[in-house]
Amino acid sequence: MKREKGLSRREFLNKTAMGGLALATVLDGSFLFSNRVAAAGLTAGREIQPLWQAGSRKDKIVVVSDLHFGIDDGFAETVHNKALFVEFLQKLQQTTDVRELVIAGDFLDEWYLPLNYGPVNDFQDFFYQVAMNNQTVIEMLKQVMQAGIKLVYVIGNHDMNMAPGLLSRLLPGVIEIHDAKGIGRYITGDRGEIVIEHCHRYDPYSAPDRVSNRELCQSDATMYPPGYFYARMAASWVKEGRPKIKKNFPVLTKIPDATNTDQTGAYVYAKILEGLFNKITVKSAFEDKVFAVNTCGFHGSYSLQDMYPVEQPDGTISAPLLFRHFQRSWEARQEMNDVWVKISFKEAGAGAVAHKYFYSCAGKQYLDRKDASYDVVVFGHTHIPDFQQNGKKFYINSGTWVDHNTDYPQATRTFAVVETGAVNNAALYEYRRDGSLNDLSLSVGAVNR
Repeated sequence: MKREKGLSRREFLNKTAMGGLALATVLDGSFLFSNRVAAAGLTAGREIQPLWQAGSRKDKIVVVSDLHFGIDDGFAETVHNKALFVEFLQKLQQTTDVRELVIAGDFLDEWYLPLNYGPVNDFQDFFYQVAMNNQTVIEMLKQVMQAGIKLVYVIGNHDMNMAPGLLSRLLPGVIEIHDAKGIGRYITGDRGEIVIEHCHRYDPYSAPDRVSNRELCQSDATMYPPGYFYARMAASWVKEGRPKIKKNFPVLTKIPDATNTDQTGAYVYAKILEGLFNKITVKSAFEDKVFAVNTCGFHGSYSLQDMYPVEQPDGTISAPLLFRHFQRSWEARQEMNDVWVKISFKEAGAGAVAHKYFYSCAGKQYLDRKDASYDVVVFGHTHIPDFQQNGKKFYINSGTWVDHNTDYPQATRTFAVVETGAVNNAALYEYRRDGSLNDLSLSVGAVNR
């Protein structure tokens, strides 16, 4: 079947009426994804066969992210899907046109720990223990490399404290990507046209924060952003059975003047926290010192009250102790975290809770640049799979492999495939429980516009 001139890939696949699995063969030489997977039928018997019928060129880059393997299966986010991920890796080894497997962050999880866990005292020992709890995955990744597939790890926020070189000791041969402390940007493809990163550097609540608590800790080692504390509370809330408890947190009643960008930013941050902590309602009280932290320059115990923005005696909005005047550190943090095109706190603070914001970040930082040619951007972090195509350019969010994807219940175990060459092509798949692949490229993009 010949691809009609003037049709986008999406239009072409729609016109062929092949829908979800899109078993399309494009014969003009630009996209040979008949590889596109004899998917539904190949793995019906659970035997280990290739993910798709491989092409003659070793030109596919597979991206997974947000695996969230934990130190204890009693509260880890990826337990049931672990065996399916191992099976996926076995099939990947048999797929001979795969050049690279990129893990785009949040691989070994240091954040999703209930409040009664810890404190963590030694990151090296902690991550070693996480790896041992997921040894089947570690061993299978070694076999992926032995099969001739380049394994690349790009750091995420939930494992931002895994020091360079530590994963290489667990997985000899892995390529680790770091461009700033706790941040990584991987540029690959035949023409250096593909950018892969976790994308937490654009999220004020998840990007490394070596500024906000420096004075409090009297240390330059601070790394934890507010998201670390949210994650700890969320892990406890889930473990407690997601109780719905009426909380009487302080409420800001005065909206700052729109011309006051500083206080408008503070108000945005306060309202984000207000909404979050009225949803994640743990059994502990507002003033209970539930966060016991002995890493990243922190040595003590803190309460939700310590980080909750309220109106201060001088009339400004700020948390009393942790992340005081949080919005004011954003500019310096972007500089430290190697953000190429700076974003205002008002935009980032309000936007980071919506996945569409990261699509706009991909455009600003890469796809819309006039001084460079980036054709494909793959992000993770949001847990919401996304696929957007604009002409010959693609934005993909690789989603997650957590057992229960509360952010996008329709799909988990998702991954991106990018074909590099003179012309790029890309797709987004879900690895189904029966071992088949579901092509999400035609569905999630329309939903997530």
